[in-house]
Amino acid sequence: MSLREHALSLFRGALGTVRPAPMLRRALKLQGDGCPQLLVKGQAFPVKRDLYLVGFGKAVLGMAAAAEEILGDHLTRGIISVPLGIQESLQRAGMQEMLLKPHSRIQVIEGAKNNLPDAEALKGAVAIQELAEGLTADDLLLVLISGGGSALLPAPIPPILLEEKEKLTKLLASRGAAIQELNIVRKTLSVLKGGGLAQLAHPAQVVSLILSDVIGDPLDIIASGPTAASSHSVQDCLQILTKYNLLHNLPKSVEMVLSSSPTKPTAPENYSHVSNIILGSNTLALEEARRQAEGLGYAALVLSAAVQGEVGCVATLYCQLIQLVCLGFSSLGEGPLGDELRGNLLQLAAELQIPGLHLEEFLQALQGLGPNRPVCILAGGETTVRLQGTGRGGRNQELVLRVGLGLHKAQATGASSPQGKCEILFLSGGTDGQDGPTEAAGAFCSPGLVAEALQEGLDVEAFLRNNDSYTFFSQFQGGHHLLVTGLTGTNVMDIQAILIRAMERS
Repeated sequence: MSLREHALSLFRGALGTVRPAPMLRRALKLQGDGCPQLLVKGQAFPVKRDLYLVGFGKAVLGMAAAAEEILGDHLTRGIISVPLGIQESLQRAGMQEMLLKPHSRIQVIEGAKNNLPDAEALKGAVAIQELAEGLTADDLLLVLISGGGSALLPAPIPPILLEEKEKLTKLLASRGAAIQELNIVRKTLSVLKGGGLAQLAHPAQVVSLILSDVIGDPLDIIASGPTAASSHSVQDCLQILTKYNLLHNLPKSVEMVLSSSPTKPTAPENYSHVSNIILGSNTLALEEARRQAEGLGYAALVLSAAVQGEVGCVATLYCQLIQLVCLGFSSLGEGPLGDELRGNLLQLAAELQIPGLHLEEFLQALQGLGPNRPVCILAGGETTVRLQGTGRGGRNQELVLRVGLGLHKAQATGASSPQGKCEILFLSGGTDGQDGPTEAAGAFCSPGLVAEALQEGLDVEAFLRNNDSYTFFSQFQGGHHLLVTGLTGTNVMDIQAILIRAMERS
């Protein structure tokens, strides 16, 4: 098999393990008829009276379809808030298993066009709020959460209007507020976020099943944490509004809510009726890819499930890792060039501040792999792209093109002649099947990509300056380097794979 086929197989294997239906079937079971019990990853929750379901997020439709199949007639009623047009998209893609059956007990409300809160999403949030408020101590509420849930659950604390909250959020963003700061303000002004949904459902038992699309899987950040204790208070919100000079021109409704909000976050002991369980994450997807890579004969290592930072810096990190592995193949890894590469890598990792990355340990493990065994390095997370141009393409395609360019330049300077003794492939793809506003999930490259493109008269650096990686890959070899999966119905951020094996001597 070619490296490309191997990489595709690993990516599909990783996706398979975080697709909603298999993920739920592995984790969720219903046992017994007299007093049935809901078993989640071995934890038992008695269903004393009625079992309800609510959900919000981009992958929740598929999760709900699988959950209803498992729960059967024990499910009393459900409401889910999902992105506008998702049912039609899945229908068109022939993904029937992600759709609810006719006569389902779950009501679907579509909203949040372009991932922005709107009147339809508000309608969904209000319906979920009303269901939660009507629960008793003998009821069980199953909550399904995935990325994109925040925009699908907007319920500002009265008398704040949705438009007022959105206007304030946009104003903060335009003044340079970080996403974490925006989320703190949103949570403070919301009925359901920051643990609000769990509090409204009290005294019912609340069991949340979560598909994480956030680095590190923090419960209070995924979909703004509607069933997790918030670690922030109204003081944090006021500090942020002061920092961006907005405290003195707030709408009256926001002033009213802030002045009457409790100053301390709800105590963790008030969440004793809640169990939050992460069902799917980037880490789980990478573990499956690693297992499959080993089955294909690779020495497989996971670099990190939290790769973040500017796409150009991350591309440099990957290029230098590739060169280091190739030096190992030519037994030059212990020389001055290997030392220089290791020094550069440690410096880059320090700049990128990737959470939980122990690069020195990783490099030691890499050195201990032994010569000439094919190597697979896996990583995941979410990079950022500084938009300068008007082209098309997402962070994965741009990352692949930048890695391709980096490998080409290393070869051209002769700094890494051992590269010529290795077969190399790099893949990066979004697990939701989409990368920016294109039908591709990502792309592949090998070291010869840029040289071949130059022969065809394509200026790679010009495409990068215009953030136009998709147009480049579409024009080049008929899009052969694009990774196209179609909608996957799941989302655990991005996955990268580096595959390297020694060239076969002819």
